[in-house]
Amino acid sequence: MVDPVDTATEQIGEAQEKRGESDHWPRIMAVTVSFLAAGLAIVDLGAKSSQTEYITHNISTSDTWNAYQAKNLRASLWNAEASLLESLANAGDPAVQERIKKAHSEEARMRDEPASGDGMKQLREKARALEEEREKAFHSYHGYEHTASVLEISIVLASVSVVTRVRALGIAAGAIGLLACGYGLAVYAHFA
Repeated sequence: MVDPVDTATEQIGEAQEKRGESDHWPRIMAVTVSFLAAGLAIVDLGAKSSQTEYITHNISTSDTWNAYQAKNLRASLWNAEASLLESLANAGDPAVQERIKKAHSEEARMRDEPASGDGMKQLREKARALEEEREKAFHSYHGYEHTASVLEISIVLASVSVVTRVRALGIAAGAIGLLACGYGLAVYAHFA
């Protein structure tokens, strides 16, 4: 007597062998996954580069604002010295007047020193420019990170497509991956 389970198992095995030889879908998805993985590697390079640029600009911005605060403190001290000297009973003496003049001169130099570019005014401009560069790198980093996440999802969908043989998942993976690569190129073009 013929066992129906054994017969069905044999027929399923034969069908899988035949379809396996003629079905090119796994190969197509393997190539798709390799391209998506290469795109992911390139996007990760961009993300790491943007992250490093962000950290560098953040440190430079912090250093510049610290220098600005130090200049502000020194300018305030020079201003306080001039005010104190002006309040003295002998403020009219030539020696005291010379010290008052020097204090006001030093205060002004702390606030604006275009020759060396080291005054508060120049430091504020430099810090704001560094802040803009930092923010640009920050947004670039997040753009690359979003692209990487979508590429990872498309790789998973392509892999599931091979295992389940649901071609719609593979087509969706390819389309999503192409869109993600386009977005990554747009991020690069916008922030480069």
